[in-house]
Amino acid sequence: MTSLKLSVLDQSPVHDQSPESSGLFTTIELAKQCDQSGYHRYWVAEHHDTPGYASPCPEMMVSNVAHATRRIRVGSGGVMLPHYSAFKVAETFKMLEAFHPGRIDLGVGRAPGGNPVSSEAISAPRQTIPAQYYPQQTRDLIGFLHNNLPPEHPYHNATVVPRDVGAPGVWMLGSSDGSAEVAGELGAGFVLALFIGTHDRPPEIIARYKNAFKSNDNFDSPRAMVAVAAICADTAEEARWLASSHTYWKVQAFRHGLRDPLFPPEVVMDKIKQLSPSDQAYYQETMNTMILGTPAQCQEKLETVANTYDVEEVMIVNVTHSFKPRLNSYKKLAEQCGL
Repeated sequence: MTSLKLSVLDQSPVHDQSPESSGLFTTIELAKQCDQSGYHRYWVAEHHDTPGYASPCPEMMVSNVAHATRRIRVGSGGVMLPHYSAFKVAETFKMLEAFHPGRIDLGVGRAPGGNPVSSEAISAPRQTIPAQYYPQQTRDLIGFLHNNLPPEHPYHNATVVPRDVGAPGVWMLGSSDGSAEVAGELGAGFVLALFIGTHDRPPEIIARYKNAFKSNDNFDSPRAMVAVAAICADTAEEARWLASSHTYWKVQAFRHGLRDPLFPPEVVMDKIKQLSPSDQAYYQETMNTMILGTPAQCQEKLETVANTYDVEEVMIVNVTHSFKPRLNSYKKLAEQCGL
C-alpha cells in the first residue's frame, strides 16, 4: 500500500463520439467509482466552446459530483478567475461548502479556458479582467471567503453569506513557475500542471512555492500537488494506444489552434502519418510527458514524480476516446496502490 495520495482532475471529455452533454454524465459515473476506490479529491475543469470537452461550468459540476458521492473531496480545477467577480465566486463556493461541509476545494487559474471569441463573450459587455490583476483577485477571493478584507479595502464591508459555514481552501493552478511564489505569498495551495505543454518544470518550482509561503486563514502550512497525465492498462503498449487520442488532440490544439473531437486510436494511427515531421516530433514529445504502462509501472512512475517534486499528493488527468478504458485505468491504479 502506498502512502501517496492520488486524486483526479476530470476535464469532462466527450467519449465515443457521443452527444456533447454525455461528458457531464460520464463525469458523475467516474466520480462515483473514484469515491468508492479511495481517491482523495475529484476536481473538475472549465472549458468554454471546446469540442471534445463538455463542461464550461465547474461550479455546477462540483455541486453535482458532491451530491453523487459520499466521502471524496470535490473541487474546481479550476475556475478561470479573470472571467469573474471574486465576490461572486466566493458566494458560489460558500454555498457549496454549506451543502457539503469540509469536502469542497476551490482551485483557480488565469487561462482563458476557450477560444478568444467565447472568452470575450463570457464577460461582455465588460472586458475580461487583465491577467496582471489575477494575484489581487485571488487575494480578494480569500478575503471574501473569510469576510476579513483589510479595513482600507473598498469592499471591506461586503459580506459573503452564509457566514455560519467554513470556507473552502483556495488553490492556484499553474503550468510553469509564474504562479508558484504568488501562491505562496497569498497562503494558497499550489498545483503544478505537468500535463499541460512539454516545457521543463524543475522541482525547484515547488521549493520556491514552499519557501514563499505565508500562512493565513486559508492554509496554515504549504499545500502542494502536481497534476500529471496518466493511463494504465494491462500492457504498456495498450496504454500508449489509448493515449494516442488525446495526444493527437493536443497536437492539433496547441500547434494549430484546432479543437477536434477525440478520434479513436485506430483513426489516429492514420492521421499521425499525415502530420508534418515537426508535428510528429511534438506528438512523441507530448506522449513522452505522460505516465503510461501497467498498473505497477504507473505506480512506480507516480511515486518517482512525487519524490522528485517533494509532494504527498498527485492528481491524475486521464483522457481516452472511449469511456470504459478510462474508467478501468483509474480502477486498476487504485487497486494497485491500495487506496
